[in-house]
Amino acid sequence: MTQKAIFFDRDGVLNREIGNYVCTISDFDILPDAVDCIRMVRDKGFLAIVITNQGGIDKKLYSREDLHTFHQKLQQACVEKGTRIDDFYFCPHHPLVGKCLCRKPDSGMLEKALSKYRIDRSKSLMIGDTERDMQAAEKAGIKSLLVQPNSLKYRLLEEEINNLI
Repeated sequence: MTQKAIFFDRDGVLNREIGNYVCTISDFDILPDAVDCIRMVRDKGFLAIVITNQGGIDKKLYSREDLHTFHQKLQQACVEKGTRIDDFYFCPHHPLVGKCLCRKPDSGMLEKALSKYRIDRSKSLMIGDTERDMQAAEKAGIKSLLVQPNSLKYRLLEEEINNLI
């Protein structure tokens, strides 16, 4: 049985884009409608999966443990509102340190999730705030929704989801 999923970029979509790396838990500010978007996605039968570039790990600005703490904070905010994120995928690489296939605009993280969860590409969507998010979705063969960084996106996302159902 195939599933359907909404893939969320993290910075600028679920938490505030601060124009630099989110390196501390105090910098990790969850956006006002992020949890509501995740709950809507899950309530409509979609998996909610985070796909995020985290090159600050390669640059030694923060650790994998720090990243896990940020994701725990986001997951806990979801749990407190009766929902959850199904999985988190992150690319720890930075292009100045080395080349990889997982970092967006490449589609490696999306491909892993699509395979692991047997996701139907035609019933899935990537929501992001940069062109590289859109390029990764295109390479993976899924639809995409470009939003302004740090914007409210619930209504836009709801409309896109209703088109997928």
